[in-house]
Amino acid sequence: MSLEPEALEPQRKTALVTGAGRLAGIGAGITRQLAADGWDLVLTYWQDYDSRMPWGIQPDDVERLTSELEAIGAKVVSLPADFQDPEAVDRLMASVAEQAGTLHGMVLSHAESVDSGILDTTLESYERHFAVNTRASWQLIGAFARQAADDGGAIVALTSDHTAFNLPYGASKGALDRIVVAAARELGPLGISANVLNPGPVDTGWMNREIREELTRRQPGGRLGTPADVAGTVAFLLSPAGRWVSGQLIKADGGFSA
Repeated sequence: MSLEPEALEPQRKTALVTGAGRLAGIGAGITRQLAADGWDLVLTYWQDYDSRMPWGIQPDDVERLTSELEAIGAKVVSLPADFQDPEAVDRLMASVAEQAGTLHGMVLSHAESVDSGILDTTLESYERHFAVNTRASWQLIGAFARQAADDGGAIVALTSDHTAFNLPYGASKGALDRIVVAAARELGPLGISANVLNPGPVDTGWMNREIREELTRRQPGGRLGTPADVAGTVAFLLSPAGRWVSGQLIKADGGFSA
């Protein structure tokens, strides 16, 4: 009598997805695709930001998203993170190491985004945008690299081409672009790929009817992007098949920027 050896399950890898606290958000859409692809997940959220946005706090969304991802088969850790705080990244990564182990993927989808222009942006708002969108992202990229395993990993950061009348957001995202491109070169020897992804306009609750109609009119395909559209590109960049792509600013926007 012979026994067939048991098939070993492939080792699951873990990705950190920041800004994944709302069911309607891009971050949540990305986590759904990654969970379906076999990733375990660490999610961050910060409801104080949501309280200042048109959609407001959705108090049950984190728990509902966590349950949804666990039903797909992912192990999920959800952690609050105030990236305006310079110490937040260190605290977050300590919790990640304790509760989830080594990260092989990281998606930076958190953001501070409050519209204002050159003449009406306050110093407080300007500094908060750069703290959250730029400084914290640089800290997260460095922390990811320091804990990476021998086979490295993949980083994807979401960006925007906003400029006029959204000055602090656009400027802080522009700085983020340069940091991520630098990471591709500096961290490449560690087996880490790094890319910036511009998803174009995706309505996650911030559009009014006029904005939605105008942006839809400008889309070649006649519809706005969805979190699921963004998620497919992110999932590819984190996959083994996508790791050769690095140091790129990718526009996956349905042709909006064409």
